[in-house]
Amino acid sequence: MFSVKPTNTPLNSSISGDRRLRLITGAGNNGGIRRTHVAVSGSGLGGRGSFRAAISSGDKTVETSAAAPVQSKEVNSSLTSSSSSPPDGIEVRAVVTIRKKMKEKLTEKMEDQWEFFVNGIGQGIQIQLISEEVDPETNSGKSAQSSVRGWLPKPSNHLHVVEYGANFIVPNDFGCPGAVLVTNLHGKEFYLLEIVIHGFDGGPMFFSANTWIHSRIENPESRIIFRNQAYLPSQTPAGLKDLRREDLLSIRGNGKGERKPHDRIYDYDVYNDLGKPEKEDLARPVLGGENKPYPRRCRTGRPPSKSDPHSESRVEKPHPVYVPRDETFEEIKQNTFSAGRLKAVLHNLIPSLAATLSSSDIPFTCFTDIDKLYNDGFLLKDEEQIEASKFPVVGNFMKQVLSVQERLFKYEVPAVIRRDRFSWLRDNEFARQSLAGVNPVNIELLREFPILSKLDPALYGPPESAITKELIEQELGGMSVEKVIEDKKLFILDFHDMLLPFMEKMNSLPGRKAYASRTVFFHTKSGALRPIAIELSPPPSPSSPQNKQVYTHGHDATTHWIWKLAKAHVCSNDGGVHQLVNHWLRTHACMEPYIIATHRQLSSLHPIYKLLHPHMRYTLEINALARQSLINGGGIIEASFSPGKYAMELSSAAYESLWRFDMEALPADLVRRGMAVEDPTMPCGVRLVIEDYPYAADGLLVWSAIKEWVESYVEHYYFDPKSVSTDVELQAWWDEIKNKGHYDKRNAPWWPKLETKEDLSGILTTMIWVASGQHAAINFGQYPFGGYVPNRPTLIRKLIPQEDDPDYERFMLNPQHTFLSSLPTQLQATKVMAVQDTLSTHSADEEYLGQVNPLHIHWTNDIEILNLFSKFSAELEEIEKIINTRNKDTRLKNRSGAGVPPYELLLPTSGPGVTGRGIPNSISI
Repeated sequence: MFSVKPTNTPLNSSISGDRRLRLITGAGNNGGIRRTHVAVSGSGLGGRGSFRAAISSGDKTVETSAAAPVQSKEVNSSLTSSSSSPPDGIEVRAVVTIRKKMKEKLTEKMEDQWEFFVNGIGQGIQIQLISEEVDPETNSGKSAQSSVRGWLPKPSNHLHVVEYGANFIVPNDFGCPGAVLVTNLHGKEFYLLEIVIHGFDGGPMFFSANTWIHSRIENPESRIIFRNQAYLPSQTPAGLKDLRREDLLSIRGNGKGERKPHDRIYDYDVYNDLGKPEKEDLARPVLGGENKPYPRRCRTGRPPSKSDPHSESRVEKPHPVYVPRDETFEEIKQNTFSAGRLKAVLHNLIPSLAATLSSSDIPFTCFTDIDKLYNDGFLLKDEEQIEASKFPVVGNFMKQVLSVQERLFKYEVPAVIRRDRFSWLRDNEFARQSLAGVNPVNIELLREFPILSKLDPALYGPPESAITKELIEQELGGMSVEKVIEDKKLFILDFHDMLLPFMEKMNSLPGRKAYASRTVFFHTKSGALRPIAIELSPPPSPSSPQNKQVYTHGHDATTHWIWKLAKAHVCSNDGGVHQLVNHWLRTHACMEPYIIATHRQLSSLHPIYKLLHPHMRYTLEINALARQSLINGGGIIEASFSPGKYAMELSSAAYESLWRFDMEALPADLVRRGMAVEDPTMPCGVRLVIEDYPYAADGLLVWSAIKEWVESYVEHYYFDPKSVSTDVELQAWWDEIKNKGHYDKRNAPWWPKLETKEDLSGILTTMIWVASGQHAAINFGQYPFGGYVPNRPTLIRKLIPQEDDPDYERFMLNPQHTFLSSLPTQLQATKVMAVQDTLSTHSADEEYLGQVNPLHIHWTNDIEILNLFSKFSAELEEIEKIINTRNKDTRLKNRSGAGVPPYELLLPTSGPGVTGRGIPNSISI
């Protein structure tokens, strides 16, 4: 047993940290325990108040001496030392909970047995208890130190979790413990779940960690773990002020050097790691800066490329891209979707498909070829790909059958055709998906006519659209354009200005043909949305600056097939904008600076850090993987979507022209697009223009629940009117988000102010919505809607044949062949299906909105906050019932009806796999 007793012996500051440590743990000659006197101050954190310690080993005792503290007047009486304690102090018991790996190699198991033994004899982990009160002799928090020693007799209730114990005797005037310093004496890291301190009044005290503790070999500094008590900076107990500051400084780093895997350092950098400058066809411009604005990413500090000093050298799979250690994927449960699984898809599946199909990278010749992907599957036979059979199944929708030398891949039938395989052909389904599909965030109310471009007419021709008043009125059954605009009955899906500047570049790519598109919809009396005109604009040229074509659905066979081709081009544009702008940019990329700033500027003691913490999980890691294999030069996105090598440049242009933080709030976005009007009588202050708009209707329910939870949380901690404006950490956080994280937008006038509780609640609600509801709505439907290639082709390979084209006659003879040969090839389609399949998957360890991981239940000790969270959770349960009821309402044609899939993307909960539902707390895939 290791005990700590008070003494008046002066602090022996002349003993080095390493020597003190050896003496404390009893590691002398041959590891024996010997009698000596040492100081037990913090490793790497300067001298702190300490006490006489006694190490017991059988009938031998080793005593150590140190300084005694003085009682402070600022003791929290509800948590301080018991008055019935023995005169020499309080007996304190620390329970240290560590999570082990689930799957281990034989050598790792042997190492674990040794680690288990070393911890048991007290030579593996050193902990130091820090009081919230100050020791006047050291001007820091009073402290007591011990080594983790022995094993608890009762095993943990969780698999792969081990618990150790450490004993203290602290003086009666020790005060309330506020932090624990942890030093890892092993040669490798371990994962610390929590430390629970027993023996003080008020019950056990929880120090929630959920963090990797680095080895002292890698970094001599001890880790600081704070108690689960939230404090605003001005409320920080005196004994914790230095630790609060030191912890933040350690996380920020100094902006120099290459980051190591064990680092916990958060810093900013531009997107200069997407290309390979040494290969001309893979060189890509730097995103972030005056020419190509973009949010900042997490800095890795890798050396510059030898070919371009402005570009960072790349790390290729299977080697990992640096993210701070606690941002990496966890290994908690069997079959968890983790980094290894994503890499398996990108590293093993895609090359396997290429090996199978590359010799015959041909178009689909008939719809039966597509159906075979779901009915028959396809075989992977390449001898070099036999190893691919060892990687895990991706989700529950790609079924596998193994034989000795073959692997059969069979895709689950996507939800969009599961109930009605011909629905994708119909105009009403094409329109329905703009409101209830995977990309329901681009449709806008058409508010004025004629439709005008905002692009420079000197470069892009006359601004007027070729969609005329006469053409629209032909489709309105006698109504005038002025009347339907006044009645808010015309809507538009407008990709013209976003895509036209890239048309010439995109059409120069092999196997890519695209138009800038506009699609006009009419909201009928029956409540259905109907497409009435599509405008397709090829790249302007000096000879034909206004070469815009307008298509309508028509009634004859030729017009009908051309209309199908026009819709396919619109879907391709919609797919590219969805992936590069609404999905990647507006959720993944824009969330990353919020996460970096939160770690750099908000202490883990800060209540806003605790609120945001579950909404940051896995995002930096998934973004790093995306930079490595998805959005990089030559990556899956470039290979599979229309913009090709210009994909990220298009994303940058959208950031420059469209992105505004204040418009990322759901109600504000709906009002901006004209899909809602302000109405103070409604719960979220807005009324939908189209009532049957599933994304918006369900989204407003989720938004309202988040808003109510955030407002009550903020009100609980910021009860003083000036407490927001005087919170130094909070102000530094918001300042850094604007001036570092979104540096290229730093001077924009629309950034919200952060002066009041209302300002803070609005900012936080927007961030949490983007990380949870918004990302869920536009991510988890990727395979359910895009898994059937004709429904959402990610690229088109041919322009629409015109009467004077050589291909026109072939089109007339076999329009189906023309349509299918315009879609992605079999290899391109299967590539993107594999990725959509992966991105639509919930992992087994997913944490959903309103839920708490069972291992993280001690995230706060505030009973009122826990009650507010329970209310939030109950509200989400009610929302789930409301959504399920709506999906059965036959009046709502966009989510119910014969063959119509229900809208479930904003149902809060889900099981693992591809479910087309569920709102994770964070952008975790």
